[in-house]
Amino acid sequence: MNGVQCADEPCDAVHLEETEKGFRYAIDVPSVLYKYIIGKKGETKKRMESETRTTITIPRLGEEGQIVITGQQGSAVMSAVTRIEVLMEGFRRKQPFTHFLSFALNHPEVQERFLKFKEQVLDQRSQDHGVDSSIFQNPTKLHLTVGTLTLLSDLEVTKACKVLQQCQDFVRGITGEKPLLLEVSGIEYMNDDPAMVDVLYAKVQPKDGSDKLQMMADRLVEHFVSSGLMAREWDRVKLHGTIMNTLFRKDPSEEDKATTKRLNTKDREAFDARNILRMFGTYHFGEFELNAVHLSQRYSTDCTGFYTSSGTITFS
Repeated sequence: MNGVQCADEPCDAVHLEETEKGFRYAIDVPSVLYKYIIGKKGETKKRMESETRTTITIPRLGEEGQIVITGQQGSAVMSAVTRIEVLMEGFRRKQPFTHFLSFALNHPEVQERFLKFKEQVLDQRSQDHGVDSSIFQNPTKLHLTVGTLTLLSDLEVTKACKVLQQCQDFVRGITGEKPLLLEVSGIEYMNDDPAMVDVLYAKVQPKDGSDKLQMMADRLVEHFVSSGLMAREWDRVKLHGTIMNTLFRKDPSEEDKATTKRLNTKDREAFDARNILRMFGTYHFGEFELNAVHLSQRYSTDCTGFYTSSGTITFS
């Protein structure tokens, strides 16, 4: 959407066109959002047209395209554009996320050690409240979430891929143009009470003790936020490799929402992690070389079992 571009440039100077009859502005809007701009019986659209003295032309339902605003006054057209963008952002926030930036942790050694961890926990601690096989992550899906995105059209996915490509240089600057050796070791929990845990995660650190991984994650989020494609949630990215999550009880394909929203304790049954933390607190999941950032599609699977990637950049 052009609202995304407005983050870095003045909308009116770039996209407002003068025509014989006045002014025209075309804005990319995902078709899934048309209904919110039209409103019940067309009331929202009519009200905006009446109050801004403009004409708003929206593609037919089922068609992708631009919404075109025309009017005699440039300021009136821009007023209508601003209203549409505010509406869009409000409704966009209510949509579930569709993609996320990720670092894959599904190296064969890590998968193997994770499966041993799962086997030992179920063998020794399955009597602990809420502990069963359904809450463990799928080993092929092990990952770190850097940030989430709501991309509502092919055009927005293409834009996100371009923004990711823009990150290539600074990512390689941080890694020195070579893979980053990571150690996956130790476990932590997400909330305050170890007897009532919803998310248990593996700790991931560069083997050289540097903060390169954190620096990369923070810079990626910064770049995507400034492009308008991502909303900032925290000052720093909370990097965690989810290994157990009570959301998986109901939906094994569910993503870890802990990165974007406060955990919803309704509808989820927490588990008692005290003994797991005591017995496996320093568990070693292995080491591997990380060499890529992925723009991953939520609820998808590629031929390796990991999430399908819409775009990727490499460190070397």
